[in-house]
Amino acid sequence: MVHPKIMDVINFDVCTACGACVSACPAGAITMGKAAEIRDPDNLELYTHGAAPNVCEGCLTCSRICPVVDGYYEDEFANVRSFLAAKSNIAGQDGGVTSAIARSLLRQGEIDCVVGITMNEKWETELELFTNAEDVEKAKGTKYTYDSVLSALRDPFNEYEKIAVIGVPCQAHGARLISENVNDKIVLIIGLLCMESFYHDVMQEKIIPEIMGVNIADVKKMDFGKGKFWAYTKDGEEHSVKIAEVAPHARNPCHHCNDYTSVFADISVGSVGTPDGWNCVLIRTDAGEKYFKMVESELEFMEDPKPGMGLIEKLANMKHGNNSEHYREVYEKFSFECEGAPFR
Repeated sequence: MVHPKIMDVINFDVCTACGACVSACPAGAITMGKAAEIRDPDNLELYTHGAAPNVCEGCLTCSRICPVVDGYYEDEFANVRSFLAAKSNIAGQDGGVTSAIARSLLRQGEIDCVVGITMNEKWETELELFTNAEDVEKAKGTKYTYDSVLSALRDPFNEYEKIAVIGVPCQAHGARLISENVNDKIVLIIGLLCMESFYHDVMQEKIIPEIMGVNIADVKKMDFGKGKFWAYTKDGEEHSVKIAEVAPHARNPCHHCNDYTSVFADISVGSVGTPDGWNCVLIRTDAGEKYFKMVESELEFMEDPKPGMGLIEKLANMKHGNNSEHYREVYEKFSFECEGAPFR
């Protein structure tokens, strides 16, 4: 039986569920659930793709594009070329910059599609492929629950030539590895700043109703800030608890992640280090500079925003401090070694 490296990642419950392996596996051998699962070549009950008796063909593509296998950078700011604050006319989580970039590039024909996450009034989310610029606003706002964005790219890889990816650090990392090793159709990666995320049922059944005492149907916005997790309700009220009360309920892979600012993205966007209503923007690559220049006319800018990069670096160091030893411990249990991992 073939033993891809991602089997260790899954068995030790540190799979981020980014979905890179799902979209890139030539045999369609990998599925994604609440906890990622790999199809067992010896169990045909799990087999739904094609007709061959052996699902995994042993190409090990999945091992080349797994962010956990690839490891992390100790300095996630070394490739930052510029830092600024920006906002758009889209009423997003803060400045709406991520949605504005995607909308503008679709309008200009610079990208063919982008995967977004929509949600209903109960905060139930769904992956949606956007090819029409005017539909992008459906995905505005931060959800704080996790969806396997890259798993939705399997069909788009066959149908489109210029694909943009928007995702949290593990998804930006997976997208970069796909682009470098498997498929060059990803032309732009927009990474989001992320400390941790939560499973849908934990957010809907535990954090919001039990810890915060709020009906999730009444919530219009969630946010992290000033050491607290906030839920803003439709009646104008603000509800908050200390981050320490919700952090233990984050997905287990998040406790091993050592990337706060999406170091593998072309452009990183967040809501930290800038005034309320503005997004922080970190440009990291040639592609990031190229595509951001194309949308500048649709954005408003603030140079040298406060509190600035210092706060972003502080939070990144906090995440590394909390998680690096956890990742080292599990990496030592893996049956393989990779150049550059666990840190470089």
